[in-house]
Amino acid sequence: MAEHGIELKGSSFTLSVVHIADHDITEVKRLLAEKIAVAPEFFRAAPLVINIEKLQQTPDFISLASAFRDLNLVPVGITGTKCDETRAAARAAGLAIVSTGKAAVTQVQVESKAPPPELLNSPTTKVHRGQVRSGQQVYAPNGSLVVLGAVSNGAEVIADDSIHIYGALRGRAVAGAKGNESARIYCQQLMAELISVAGHYQLSAGLQGEHWEHPVTISLADEQLTLDRL
Repeated sequence: MAEHGIELKGSSFTLSVVHIADHDITEVKRLLAEKIAVAPEFFRAAPLVINIEKLQQTPDFISLASAFRDLNLVPVGITGTKCDETRAAARAAGLAIVSTGKAAVTQVQVESKAPPPELLNSPTTKVHRGQVRSGQQVYAPNGSLVVLGAVSNGAEVIADDSIHIYGALRGRAVAGAKGNESARIYCQQLMAELISVAGHYQLSAGLQGEHWEHPVTISLADEQLTLDRL
């Protein structure tokens, strides 16, 4: 229903979740800075949810949110607590309360193809054998990444050049992490939470069209992500 130029609609977005286990905000900020250095374009102005379930007491949310913003991150909310006092403190700092849940995963059998030997043997290629599991991150600095298996929901693969996934991509793939616009993402089954090439990204909701659950290559052209069937 639209009134006076405003329309409210339900939608869903994929957000990165930062799990913190230290009340020392200076230390949290230092660790975040190290993480950002791995893929600066991907994290630039990225919206984040802060998971605080490992903390023993309510953190200083105002200072914590300020530390995130100092790093050009956008803290949008917290998760990981049922304490009313903690939730009230988060709201007072301008943070939303976010509930997370497990989504159903569609299982589709995909026939894996062997990567070309020249790709596996390249000195600039990092090879990960097996599944990249939820919560795991695999990064290939200064080169390409080959994954001989699937990338699970909640997993993340990053490369400064291209990413080749010989399996299903259900998590996140960030190619051209340091700005290489010629980088590409190849996967045998597209079911991604997020894809990104040289800082240009697309979320799951925008990918669920004709290329969903099919083998694709993803490239960047005229500052737009382009998907082509393999």
